[in-house]
Amino acid sequence: MTTPLATKIARDYGTPAAVIDMDRVERNIARIQVACDTAGVANRPHIKTHKSPLLAQMQIAAGAKGITCQKIGEAEVMAEAGIDDILISYNLIGEEKMARLAALQAKANMTVAADNSTVIAGLPQAAAASGRPKTGAATKRWPAFACAAASLSESATLIVLMEMCIAPLTRLAITP
Repeated sequence: MTTPLATKIARDYGTPAAVIDMDRVERNIARIQVACDTAGVANRPHIKTHKSPLLAQMQIAAGAKGITCQKIGEAEVMAEAGIDDILISYNLIGEEKMARLAALQAKANMTVAADNSTVIAGLPQAAAASGRPKTGAATKRWPAFACAAASLSESATLIVLMEMCIAPLTRLAITP
């Protein structure tokens, strides 16, 4: 069944056409935020579903703690748009990505997920390049990674997801 609106969009813009019902988007954002607030869980939505700074800003305005990005390029776009609390949920490997992470720390509070020693070993490089103050907070939780965590800047939180000890479900970007 074709609705009058669908017919108008097809006629005016052609097909295929991406159409967003902003009233529905706003209701969905509010509904999810209420569910998180009711459960006492901080909402940190993943931007992979929309990749839109505008929608991310709407989610934060509704009460989200911050956002989650999969790749550093997505985080750069969001930070450039003024989002200042970003979790990168996928491993960052290599000097180039660590340099980009360091630059991001000047714009946003960054949290980086790491599930292997190669990633963890590169994080101090990003912290040093950022010029931000150091913190040892992460070392209290993961003393085995003290050498990496001791060099983390205050704005970069280390999340160590140990493959053999933590079930995959705990990888959700939910923070207190």
